[in-house]
Amino acid sequence: MLLSMKTLLDMAKRENFCIPAPTVWSLETAEAAYEVGRKCKTPLILMVWDDNTAEWIEKIGAVVQLADKKYPDVPCALILDHGQSFRSCIAALRAGYTTVMADYSMMPFEKNIANVRRVVDAAHALNVAVEAELGHVGEGSEYDKTRDSGLTDPSQAVEFVNRTGCDMLAVSVGTSHGTYKGEPRLEFELLEKLNGLVEVPLVLHGGSGTGDDNLRRAAELGIHKVNLCTDLFRGYEKAVRKAAETPGQRFMAMYSAGAEGYMEVLEHYVAVLGSENCSRHFANYLHEPEERTVCRMEGKEPFTLTL
Repeated sequence: MLLSMKTLLDMAKRENFCIPAPTVWSLETAEAAYEVGRKCKTPLILMVWDDNTAEWIEKIGAVVQLADKKYPDVPCALILDHGQSFRSCIAALRAGYTTVMADYSMMPFEKNIANVRRVVDAAHALNVAVEAELGHVGEGSEYDKTRDSGLTDPSQAVEFVNRTGCDMLAVSVGTSHGTYKGEPRLEFELLEKLNGLVEVPLVLHGGSGTGDDNLRRAAELGIHKVNLCTDLFRGYEKAVRKAAETPGQRFMAMYSAGAEGYMEVLEHYVAVLGSENCSRHFANYLHEPEERTVCRMEGKEPFTLTL
């Protein structure tokens, strides 16, 4: 059952647990994620990256919604991850995403606020939640150069949340996207301070390769969503390669093998973050779905959006 990420994370904050957020890019990966959700009785936040084309955003959104119909017992949110343009965020709203990330974290503080606020105004009109980022989580290949410069400034955090109206905040406390160059070093004191200052749930990007102990500690100190991508790709690819090397293996079996590799990695992170059996917190939502307006504009659009 697709729910707003605000619903999931507000509950996670209230009940003190952390939700894995796996990236999906196909029907096989979407169904694999749902299978883990059902098996482990965990809520999930399914992420689709922004490739700057409405076609991709709409296609994968439709794939996830198709898979969702088979798993009404699994509480999930569907988020456009790192939406870096108003156009992309609007495409996600039109495609039925329950959350969008308005990522303008590379911009100066005031421009970040102005752009996020614009997305928030559009999304909230449809009962869709918005994630924003303050500070900037860079790439692991540049970890030694960008780690410190991207850390979230706690003196700006409350003002940023209040002025943007965002529903959850991605913070930079020492993680990176992709493969780390060097050893991950998380600023737990900074995270603890941010958790004490900011009322909305906190999100951690760059979960892959960060280390199980680091992620457990981050969850204890106020992180309620951990983004996962690179390790899922690796698990999928490793399983596909192994299947391809098996004599007599049929081509279509590789998709199944990839999904199994994906599931193995995701199950590991469910255990690390301790979200097993947390689906019970959403039982009422599964019986009484949220009211949410989907901005369907097929054919002739009823109004013009300035992008």
